[in-house]
Amino acid sequence: MMAPAATALGFELRVLAEGDDVSAVAAVSTSPVGDYKDLQTLVDFAQGLDVLTFDHEHVPTDHLRALQEAGVNVQPGPDALVHAQDKLVMRAAIDRLELPNPAWASVDNVADLVSFGDATGWPVVLKTPRGGYDGKGVRVINSAEEAAGTEDWFQAMSPLLAEAKVEFTRELSALVARTPDGEARAWPVVHTIQVNGVCDEVIAPALDIPVEVAAAAEDAALRIAGELGVTGVLAVEMFETPGVGAGFLINELAMRPHNTGHWTQDGAVTSQFEQHLRAILNLPLGATDALAPVTVMKNFLGGGNQDLYSAFPLALASEPAAKVHCYGKSVRPGRKIGHVNLIGASTADVDSVRRRATMVANIIRDGRAAADEAPHTFEETA
Repeated sequence: MMAPAATALGFELRVLAEGDDVSAVAAVSTSPVGDYKDLQTLVDFAQGLDVLTFDHEHVPTDHLRALQEAGVNVQPGPDALVHAQDKLVMRAAIDRLELPNPAWASVDNVADLVSFGDATGWPVVLKTPRGGYDGKGVRVINSAEEAAGTEDWFQAMSPLLAEAKVEFTRELSALVARTPDGEARAWPVVHTIQVNGVCDEVIAPALDIPVEVAAAAEDAALRIAGELGVTGVLAVEMFETPGVGAGFLINELAMRPHNTGHWTQDGAVTSQFEQHLRAILNLPLGATDALAPVTVMKNFLGGGNQDLYSAFPLALASEPAAKVHCYGKSVRPGRKIGHVNLIGASTADVDSVRRRATMVANIIRDGRAAADEAPHTFEETA
């Protein structure tokens, strides 16, 4: 999804693709296939690039340092990116910056986990420091007896991250961008809705959030970006905790365009994809103002419909104001394959906008309209 922004700005993209069938190959004409875990492949790919950046955090940190030492312009650099790659490193940095962190510990074995749970109270959340995403690499442990069943995790990776399970009202995301020269801008803080560990929906901006909490969350994200030397887009995922501390706790970091920022494609002056390109190239950043009082982003996952485009006539006719973004991925149950953006004329419209965006997404997913959401019943305008 960076390709249209790059084309508009006149930039040439190259993508190191994991296979001939990945969606980036269709979007970017120069997409050699290679293994991002192989250093020589990365060295060869980086030849002639002005800047090297990422759409995920899984490239080995040592490889990125080797590329830097070889003169490659890596943005964000490995010293920043490691905070999104390793959750233990991230937690220590949030503590160091004295920003709101849940209780946490590095645990080497089951006994350490039990000691942490007994000290902080059960349940606790156990996470793999590296490699987890969309709910993968996360387990909720409800008791010391249940902790005994985590031995296989410690055998596969140690240490692990243990966190106190946070009582929260909703999840938030603070999205910012920063250039190497230190210019930084923030989009409005948004409300994210997770289903089975996967981002399902985003409401931008987050409604009914106290002004001081939204400002503090934005300031925290900007401070993290500045103190850690982040370049490009940074998403700071948070738990809202009304009346407790700053009103939020930091959950995770992502240093790339992020699912919680997809609403910016149609709901902000500058999308996160254009902003990421501007930032890593050290160009002036674009305005981040919202274009409407409310924007809803609704993901759709793989379902029963294998031919997504067969559903487009019904889906697009059901809501002409909807903006559909398909990822060009093969359809598998539970896999993110696209999203719908829809704007509303006032915050009072949010429930209507959510219903209509969901209707469009469901038609594409299922290949048909559900009986209780026939398109002609939704006549409100966004």
